[in-house]
Amino acid sequence: MDLTDKALYLNRDLSMLAFHRRVLELAMDEHQPLLERLRFLCICSSNLDEFFEVRVAALKQRLAAGSQRTGPDGLGAETLLRRIRGEVEDLVGTQYALFNDTLVPALREEGVVFLRRADWNETQAGWIARFFRRELLPVITPIALDPAHPFPRLLNKILNFIVELEGKDAFGRRMRHAIVQAPRALPRVVRLPSGIAGAPHAYVFLSSIIHAHIGELFPGMQVTACHQFRVTRNSELYLHEEEAGDLKDAVAEELLERRFGSAVRLEVSTQCPLPLAHFLLQKFELCEEDLYRVDGPVNLYRLARVCDDVDRPDLKYDVFSPGLPPGIRQDDADLFEQIRRGDILLHHPFQSFEPVIRLLHQAAQDPQVLAIKQTLYRVVPDSPIVDALVRAAQANKEVVAVIELRARFNEQENIALADRLSAAGVQVVYGVVGYKTHCKMMLIVRREGRGVRRYVHLGTGNYHTTTTRLYTDYGLLSCARELGEDVHRIFQQLTGMGRVSKLKVMLQAPFSLHAGLLQRIRVEEANARAGGKARIIAKMNGLEEPEVIRALYRASQAGVKIDLIVRGICCLRPGIKGVSENIRVRSVLGRFLEHTRVFYFYNGGEPEVLCASADWMIRNLLRRVESCFPIRDPKLARQVLQHGLRYYLRDNQGAWRLRADGRYVRVRSRGKPFSAQQALLRELAGGRNLPG
Repeated sequence: MDLTDKALYLNRDLSMLAFHRRVLELAMDEHQPLLERLRFLCICSSNLDEFFEVRVAALKQRLAAGSQRTGPDGLGAETLLRRIRGEVEDLVGTQYALFNDTLVPALREEGVVFLRRADWNETQAGWIARFFRRELLPVITPIALDPAHPFPRLLNKILNFIVELEGKDAFGRRMRHAIVQAPRALPRVVRLPSGIAGAPHAYVFLSSIIHAHIGELFPGMQVTACHQFRVTRNSELYLHEEEAGDLKDAVAEELLERRFGSAVRLEVSTQCPLPLAHFLLQKFELCEEDLYRVDGPVNLYRLARVCDDVDRPDLKYDVFSPGLPPGIRQDDADLFEQIRRGDILLHHPFQSFEPVIRLLHQAAQDPQVLAIKQTLYRVVPDSPIVDALVRAAQANKEVVAVIELRARFNEQENIALADRLSAAGVQVVYGVVGYKTHCKMMLIVRREGRGVRRYVHLGTGNYHTTTTRLYTDYGLLSCARELGEDVHRIFQQLTGMGRVSKLKVMLQAPFSLHAGLLQRIRVEEANARAGGKARIIAKMNGLEEPEVIRALYRASQAGVKIDLIVRGICCLRPGIKGVSENIRVRSVLGRFLEHTRVFYFYNGGEPEVLCASADWMIRNLLRRVESCFPIRDPKLARQVLQHGLRYYLRDNQGAWRLRADGRYVRVRSRGKPFSAQQALLRELAGGRNLPG
């Protein structure tokens, strides 16, 4: 069979929507704690926002340019947008039905109440009226629409109201329509004081407060209609990097325009009359297919505040304390000495990220440390990692930070980070024009004896102290000579210029990673054809790159047993007779966002275990700077194979199986229930009341 046949490939965007549906299924799962179900609902809403801001926006641009360019699956932009519309309508309907019919009543039973306007008693209504006049009235600016007040440029994803009016204003003008934008500084759900709440935790939607008092914004006129709406805009940055004199200034300038990018979606309440909806569509230059009606708040994501605000541990996941690997102590012991004794593997969030922070702080204070180099993709400016880099620079060490300014939706934070580090004397560079720097690396050069030794940290995830508690990732601390030399060469490429240096043990995108993966898959294929044992297990966030998929198909045809654990996008179709019948694909979701990239190849009896910052996506393998590093210590390699791969193949609590038709089917428990994340919490972390 022709392995380029479009029937062998799933569409990337439809696969992403299938992932969003799996997240929503977690919100529907009665085995999840109630407030965590609400959080999953919010995550699904946020995911959909980004999908429209990036993927739908790109498709619309392609269509406007007259391009029907397709991927390996053969779906053109127009057909794909139509398919997306149907999938999203169904997804959004399920979201709001879950919220209104299941989560709201269940939360009410637990004393967490969302009060609708019709439910306010006299005391509550009085407090809400005072809140409106004190907090809202001074900052709201209603904008009447007439020749002197054209339709305003409304910000991306902000709560707005379209208001229909009758009567004359103070100047004798007859206004028909006005726009009211909710203040961005105020939360979208307001908690009532305990004395008047009528429940332990009572909330009122900001939209309900504005709606109830909308008439006060238009004195002397009659409000005949008021409906909430929200517009989603294209949020991709469009930089001509080669023409930019300073990349930081170019990104900062483009960020100002992002808030007013072209509209791609309009959400209105279900009660909004069709003429008003059409009026808004016309103003945003959208068509009927871009309109989505919602039965509730137009931004469910803002409800995540309630999950954090309500102090009900019984409605949330159990508290845990990240553990430490053997040989690492909680005290201020010399981490350099501990690393010299052997490589140290960290499995987050089950094990603490603290050793990485502690190593960096020790390096900043150690007079024997000469230089520190680090890549920073997503990091908050007030991070303890940034503090250590600043302290090291102030101690006259050579400190280099490679900051990726184009990390999507973190650009503003990364500009602030670059400014802070530059002011402290850190050498700040922005990577390579045309290639995002996505690798996660730290290099510490320390004088020892008559020479220097290189200490490295390599990871699958970012140096972000918040997400290290929320994402599953691997990190390796090592002073192995070859690893240190490879990391040194990659930093030379990022900060200087020159030809590609051949690495000794690591693989690097965009130079050797793609070819290295293909070569390893071909080795398994050749071993299987020769009658030997062959095996591939790989875990990643996305699988899309066509050459890799074709290589996996050929390996399957040769008899290689392949298990793929793909959290999100998967464009490979498993289980096709004669093509992929030896390939199984599963997706595992749960409390933590699965983020590890781990690859296992049997390799003729000399197994190879690799960890990487890269998924098997076109962008990662061909258009980014990525790192892939071997786990060379046999004991640690077995640990990664067991914890990072085999546990996820056993999971029957948060796993879905991908069928050949592109549908995901929930894996139901057969025998004893097993959750990979729960097992890792029990084995690697400490906590209270964790399930046995």
